[in-house]
Amino acid sequence: MLVKVYGSAVFGVEATTIIIEVNIDTGIGYHLVGLPDNAIKESSYRIAAALKNNGYALPGKKITINMAPADLRKEGSAYDLTLALGILLASGQLVCDDCQNYIMMGELSLDGSVQPIKGALPIAVKAKAEGFKGFFLPKQNAREAAIVSGLEVYGVENLQEVIDFFEGKCNLKPEPAEMLEDLCITNEISEHDFSDVKGQESIKRCMEIAAAGGHNIILIGPPGAGKTMLAKRLPSILPPMTLEEALETTKIHSVAGKVKESGLMRSRPFRSPHHTISNVALVGGGTYPQPGEISMAHNGVLFLDELPEFKRDVLEVMRQPLEDREVTISRAKFTVTYPASFMLVASMNPSPGGFFVDSEVANAPKPYEMQRYMSKISGPLLDRIDIHIEVSPVPFEKLSDQHPAESSQNIRARVTQARTIQAQRFAQQAQVHYNAQMGSRLIRQFCRLDEPSNQLLKTAMERLNLSARAYDRILKVARTIADLESSEAIQSKHIAEAIQYRSLDREGWLG
Repeated sequence: MLVKVYGSAVFGVEATTIIIEVNIDTGIGYHLVGLPDNAIKESSYRIAAALKNNGYALPGKKITINMAPADLRKEGSAYDLTLALGILLASGQLVCDDCQNYIMMGELSLDGSVQPIKGALPIAVKAKAEGFKGFFLPKQNAREAAIVSGLEVYGVENLQEVIDFFEGKCNLKPEPAEMLEDLCITNEISEHDFSDVKGQESIKRCMEIAAAGGHNIILIGPPGAGKTMLAKRLPSILPPMTLEEALETTKIHSVAGKVKESGLMRSRPFRSPHHTISNVALVGGGTYPQPGEISMAHNGVLFLDELPEFKRDVLEVMRQPLEDREVTISRAKFTVTYPASFMLVASMNPSPGGFFVDSEVANAPKPYEMQRYMSKISGPLLDRIDIHIEVSPVPFEKLSDQHPAESSQNIRARVTQARTIQAQRFAQQAQVHYNAQMGSRLIRQFCRLDEPSNQLLKTAMERLNLSARAYDRILKVARTIADLESSEAIQSKHIAEAIQYRSLDREGWLG
């Protein structure tokens, strides 16, 4: 007897429906075709034990299973539930006319319990798009898949629950759908707040500008100056995610198996990998490609602490994703693309010892030592960072000041207002939502300068020997500064402030 049941495979952040054809005929053997990996080939042992422990049996006949389309590589143990139901239907142990209307995914334990899977949200999106009635999956993934309205999502704990449902022996209720509009109104309250930061008003100003325009930023200063403390508080002033951003971010974390049982991600991600990370772990990849840290930080912040300590080849692979805001991973038989639109926040000491040339500490570094340390970061990578800022230690008077600093809530209000202005400006532009995403054409359109501003920028370009990319960065930052002031035109003061935030371009910076 031949039956068809349906599963799904995830490539990148998109799912593809897989047709599982099960045929049971005269003979002996278990034949699994359609490019399954070893985890799927081993499923026969898990399925046999799970069926036996629930009162069923693996037929002693010739079982042929085809996973179509046969030219796509299938991987993982999440097809166990699909294969088990197909075998029960083909052998006549389960009779159901409605199974073909459901997607079924889940890894089986030997006792028949169902273990969590990866990629539940993309699978649910695809199932709804292709007109499936419902989706059976492990209970731990049910809230995540229930984000998709119009699809019945059934979270199950074991194989028997699915069998009983199709036999009409239990009244399994679908997971309640998430009210998406309500979930995305506000961010979750962050444990880190700018009110904890004493002093550093100029640095807070830089962080506000970076958040308002989505600009990449690097903080340079000695140990204990507060670089990490400031970076960890940046997400607290970013505007709440839109519904579209929340869905995009949740899909990526779903593919990586990192979504919590609460379902839709409500706050922007903050990723802080250690400097020993490999280039595959950072940008994604592997034999079976998975999203890397830059994709896990999509719509959020990627914080690289002690930037020169990262391997040079690891940093260089970020250059293309920083420009294109996506990363493409190619293999011999397929290519996957992961979104990677993130804010890069980096921090570093100015020298191996941690201090500037003119520092008053003993054994202050020589200029050539700072130069050698800085050379670990390539010029093209620094060009892709919009804001360079020096962070000085906070004096005792500021540390002991009992007056509360400005809260993240107040700063976020200004940032959100600036982002609203940018959203209106780029309403007709696909894939552009804030100033840092502007290309050359949009810069020419929205960053026009009057004569005094143009002359000021020309002088800075000539004296600092800035690259064309640095020129674009200055204009973008100036546009954001003007937006924070609700100014339609970029003025000379905005250009002057933006030039100040190119510390590493200034001659004599090394002393």
